Amino acid sequence: MTSWIYSMEKANNVTEFIFWGLSQNPQVEAVCFLVFSFFYTVILLGNSVIMLTVCLGHLFKSPMYFFLFFLSFVDICFSSVTAPKMIIDLLVKTKTISYGGCMMQVFGVHFFGCTVIFILTVMAYDRHVAICKPLHYMTIMDQQKCNKMLLGTWVGGFLHSIIQVTLVVQLPFCGPNEIDHYFCDVHPVLKLACTYTYVVGAVMTANSGTIALCSFVILLISYAVILVSLRKQSAEGRRKALSTCGSHIAVVIIFFGPCTFMYMRPDTTFSEDKMVAVFYTIITPMLNPLIYTLRNAEVKNAMKKLWRRKVFWDANGK
Repeated sequence: MTSWIYSMEKANNVTEFIFWGLSQNPQVEAVCFLVFSFFYTVILLGNSVIMLTVCLGHLFKSPMYFFLFFLSFVDICFSSVTAPKMIIDLLVKTKTISYGGCMMQVFGVHFFGCTVIFILTVMAYDRHVAICKPLHYMTIMDQQKCNKMLLGTWVGGFLHSIIQVTLVVQLPFCGPNEIDHYFCDVHPVLKLACTYTYVVGAVMTANSGTIALCSFVILLISYAVILVSLRKQSAEGRRKALSTCGSHIAVVIIFFGPCTFMYMRPDTTFSEDKMVAVFYTIITPMLNPLIYTLRNAEVKNAMKKLWRRKVFWDANGK
């Protein structure tokens, strides 16, 4: 793929792109540097803690925590595609990225972003089975099926992103090369192509928009069915289910709201796009560990046990 991108780069007059970034004001950039450095640190630490808790707490046998582990992993990858570059760019005057780096960013954003969408959809299905068919839960959600569904999320994300990159990389870029954004995404990059891009833009919107909209609708229907079925549960069962589903619904709204705004529209760009993109590339990956730990008693208990075990080992010099 890298050699393919390089050959297309040689065919273009543009060998690099220049980002406008989040702001042109040095004082605002200094504040943003501190804020987003903190956010990215929270993303790395928070999601790493969840992954360690699931592994060391032996929670992998539970499908919900199996998918939560990989959601945290993909969140780290997803934010790492854009956040480090954005944070570094806040310290420099000219924010550049090579043509190949730009295409890799487009691929990474859509690969990991689409994978997050599919994992959230699978997690909603898991909760649907757990609450609506509790007696058959372990039979339906056995390890083999979980592995297949996880593989499907990665394959689906790859197919989606390779389509996006294939459509972008074949376009000629002859200048200008300034992108009013802080990372390479399909809409701002298409705006710079020196050819007619309506058809390409429509295909991209159909591709991304269909995935986002269909997944969002499936999630809403799934959680609606779950909420209706809770009437048959005991008070304790309803409380526990609502706590778990409430955290899932919060993640879905925070993630899918901005995604729908960005990709369920024609090939146009708005000044608000950069701030909207911050929500699904940085804010959501940062909030996921907080939402899933603070609203989930089992994860909190596993963390407490691991912390007590660490304190015990340290006290005994082990």
